[in-house]
This record gives sequence, C-alpha cells and structure tokens, in this order.
Amino acid sequence: MLIQRATLLDGAMVDIRVGARVDEVGDNLAARRGETVFDAGGGTVLPGLHDHHMHLRSAAAALDSLRVGPPIVVTKNQLAQVLWNALPGPDGWIRAVGYHESVAGELDRRSLDALVPDIPVRVQHRSGALWTLNSAALRRVGMAEHQDGRLRSSDRVWSEALQRRDSDLGELSRRLTAVGVTGVTDATPDLGADDMVSLLVAHRRGEFRPQVRFLSPGKKILQDDFLDLDALTEWITDQHRDDRPIAVHCVTAAQLVVTIAALHAAGSHRRDRIEHAAVVPDDSLTDLTDLGVTVVTQPNFVAERGDQYLAQVPAAEHGQLWRVASLLEAKVGVALSTDMPFGCGDPWAVMRAAVHRTTLGGAVLNANECISARTALTMFLGWPDEPGRARAVDVGQPGDLCVLTESPTVVLAELDASLVAATIIAGDIAYAAE
Repeated sequence: MLIQRATLLDGAMVDIRVGARVDEVGDNLAARRGETVFDAGGGTVLPGLHDHHMHLRSAAAALDSLRVGPPIVVTKNQLAQVLWNALPGPDGWIRAVGYHESVAGELDRRSLDALVPDIPVRVQHRSGALWTLNSAALRRVGMAEHQDGRLRSSDRVWSEALQRRDSDLGELSRRLTAVGVTGVTDATPDLGADDMVSLLVAHRRGEFRPQVRFLSPGKKILQDDFLDLDALTEWITDQHRDDRPIAVHCVTAAQLVVTIAALHAAGSHRRDRIEHAAVVPDDSLTDLTDLGVTVVTQPNFVAERGDQYLAQVPAAEHGQLWRVASLLEAKVGVALSTDMPFGCGDPWAVMRAAVHRTTLGGAVLNANECISARTALTMFLGWPDEPGRARAVDVGQPGDLCVLTESPTVVLAELDASLVAATIIAGDIAYAAE
C-alpha cells in the first residue's frame, strides 16, 4: 500500500510504500495500479507501537471479568455488592480481577464464602501472583480441604485443574490495534509449547492481528519468601548455555539485588532483561549499567497506584519507585510497557505517566524521574528482541506503522490514543478510525 502525505517524527513530509517491509520512502511516489492508497493528510506516521510486557490470555479473559480493586472498588461494601450482583460466566464461575488489600484486607475462602457461598468464585490479586477461591471453587478444583483458599498463580497443581475460560482474542486485538499497537511480547512465565502455538495460530489466522513474541521459557518470577541465589544463578547459567536471554520479574529491592548478584555470578547476555524494576536502590544503578541489561518498566503504576505508594511507602524510598530518568542517565537500556491486564492497556497513558508522574489524587511522585514526551514515545518503538533500540520509518524496516491524525508537535503534546487514525501491520490496514 501507499501512504501519502505522511509526516515523520523529525517533521519531514514523505510518501511511504509499505508491504511486509517498508519498500520506499520518498517524495511524490506514484500509486501503482491496484495499490491501496491511504492519505495521512500531513499526520504523523511512526513505527507501530510494541507493548514489551503484557499477558495475552489474561488480558483477553480480563475483558469479561469483574474489576474488584481501586479505583473502581475501594470499600468492603462495594466489593460485597459487586460480587453479590455478579452473574457466573458460561463456565459457571465468577471471575474477578484487580483486588488489593486496601479494599477489604486479605481475602481467604471464608471471607469470600460470606459474600458468595454457593457459586464458585475466584479473585485475582492485582499483582497477578495470587488467586483466592471460595469453598465452592475449591471443591470444583478438587481442593475442598485447602486451609485458606489462597493459591499462587504459579502453582500448576491447582491451575491445571481449573478449566480455562475461552478468551476473546479478537476483541483484545481490536482494542490494541485501535491504540496503534502492532506487536506484543507475552511475558507470561512457563508458557508451554501448546500455549505459544495456539497464540501464533490465532495471529496467522487473523484473529489476533499484532505480531506476537514470548519471554517464556526464559522468564522467571521471584517471590521474596523464596529467594535462592544459587538456584537462580544455576537457572541463568542454563539459559545462557543455550544462548537464550533471560527476563527476571523484580518488583522489590530484594528481588533486584538477588538478580543482580546472580547475573554477576552467571554472566550476562546482551539481551537479558529486568521486568518491572519497581524498586531500584541507588547503588543498583551502576550494577545494571555494568551488566548491560535492559529494564522493561511500567510508570503507569505511578498514575494508577501512586497515592497508595505515597501513603504506604516510606518517604525516603519514594525516589526508588518506578525509575526511568535516572536509569537513562546511568546509560541503562529502558523500554516501556503496559503489563496489561495488571496495568492499564493504553500505551499512551503509560507515556503520559512517564512524562508527568502524576497520581490519581494529583500529587507528583518523584519529579526527578520525569522524561520528555519524545523519549517516552520512543520507548514503545523498540525492536521486540532489543526493546531499548528504537525502530524507524525507513526502507527495510518492518511494515508495521501507526498513523496519527496530527503533527508531531501535537502528538507529543497530547500523547493520546484518540489521535490514532490507522494501524498498519505487514502492509495491511488492521485498524482505521471511523
């Protein structure tokens, strides 16, 4: 197809011929017979956005799950009302997501039984690491005698007994392409070959349009109560032996420090990643630089959860939360992502959060970590396998593009998904605004 009157991020107005790759970039390119022509009208054309860390099946399932955490549900009475009024899905379950202890404390089977005694209910913590099941749900998965119904997501003993709800990848695809996303990296740990094949097949059939990459089997989630430096070092060594980079989930300082120690012991791979880096102590910055890892982080959590951080995290540690600017200053590679469904699924909201770091209550959490709009945008343009290296609209680059209605000046000022006019994947229009 031919895109006419496109403005690149540097302000140059060009025409772009695109298929699986960008074939031509120039002035006044002539349309060929039968070629699709899209008039960008002077709007900005970028490489398509890549969400470098999300969870596809969970994100699709969350679209028809109850939201039971802030800012939608903030009190115990609201939680009770939402669950009491909920209708079970076709699988007979009530599935709720996004819970946080600030709503009604730590949930267990008994507290859920008091709200919904007879219908199987499972409630996912907003971290994604924990599910709480009521007694009816525990009976359904053959765990009627379980003490409290609090089950780790990573525990296959119970998760494999749970019937997976059919998820609408088509609806998720429509939502992602509508905000300019042309590719995603699924960060779900321990994805099996069948899981990955099914997602790739969905992409090839057109059910899920964005390009798909996976972190598994090189993804590891750490828990503070199960930190084992020797085991982590051995796992990293085994992955690197097969020339496979690793990605380690680090949401606490302890997890990051242990991961850094393991990488120093095992040696690093040029494509190793730290996922989240929610807390980065000052003395870890040099280590991250020396190791050459890329940090894939989500400053949207400053916007979504920042008021809770301000209330619950000691003031002396606020500067360690969801760093971006100081990582860049230390020459650490950084890319942004949404962590959908545990974070918002809008990459433009993530960019705005990186620029402004403003909480829902209007406070600014560590203004020293703010970055420019252009830098924030570029952090969604990275290559899937090298998130810290940006793609460009240039000959030979992938034919995945995001067309916006406005000039680069307006795009950078607003950073808003409503500006997306079209999303092009492999030279085909995957989304066009009405």
